[in-house]
Amino acid sequence: MNQSNLSHTDIQIPELSLGAMSLDFKDVKLASYILDQALDLGINYIDTADMYDKGENEKLIGEITKKNRAAWTIASKVGNKWRADGSGWDWAPSKSYILGAVETSLRNLQTDYIDNYQLHGGTIDDPFNEIIEAFELLKEQGKIKAYGISSIRPNVFLKYANETNISSNLMQYSLLDRRPEEYLNLLNEDKVAVFVRGALAQGLLIDKPSKKYLEFTEQEVKAAQEAVNAIAKDLEVPALAVALKYPLLHDAVKSVVVGIRTESQFADLKEAIPAMGKLSSSDYQPLLNLLPTIRYTDHRQ
Repeated sequence: MNQSNLSHTDIQIPELSLGAMSLDFKDVKLASYILDQALDLGINYIDTADMYDKGENEKLIGEITKKNRAAWTIASKVGNKWRADGSGWDWAPSKSYILGAVETSLRNLQTDYIDNYQLHGGTIDDPFNEIIEAFELLKEQGKIKAYGISSIRPNVFLKYANETNISSNLMQYSLLDRRPEEYLNLLNEDKVAVFVRGALAQGLLIDKPSKKYLEFTEQEVKAAQEAVNAIAKDLEVPALAVALKYPLLHDAVKSVVVGIRTESQFADLKEAIPAMGKLSSSDYQPLLNLLPTIRYTDHRQ
């Protein structure tokens, strides 16, 4: 498993990471199997959040990783506060909330530090300075090793990239969502490691029936699916490998976060990993020529 350095740290991150949101917190046995198998493959970065399953997801990760905590790089997120009645959550990016929420996450994860602590969203109107004060204080205290954000809003992630020491941005990026490409070079120049979610475009790039996606029609999505399958057939690799490799072709992207829910999905991933090495940027050009370029329309600078 290829690895790279998480910006501003000595943390090594694998090119594929685990997205914990896909795990069923009620099935500890299956989740343990997936994590153990992933670790054997060198996939030791796992991403969770305090809001997933109202904290139960963090508890699941904590219970499984406590036996070999040093082997794992654990990322979590903060900023969404569940309402007392459980009816939903509110955005709470204050310094006081972050400093309190991290204590709950540390208890849930059964650890005394979080490797990468991320702001779970963000708007241009957030109390920017106090958010950074909170993260920097937590670094000084040793409760986190690095901090980042999870944002697809250019006016937000560029402000953090330009004006702070964030290590990462987690953002949606795939063959069917190439909007980040307008900004990837800028993030790379600012030494912000990009983590990718949604690389399979809700499964549309591998096995789901075609449907409208973002600005693309059902027919355009179907054409993209056929192009992915054509690449896979020509190179004798799984379609999953084709979808996962594309974001990694850009220097800014350090890891693709993959959600694994079942043993069969893990078997598919295990098959795809060595096949990814057969793919290069030139293999994708016919597919890229099929679809028009789309850009973020909201939250631009």
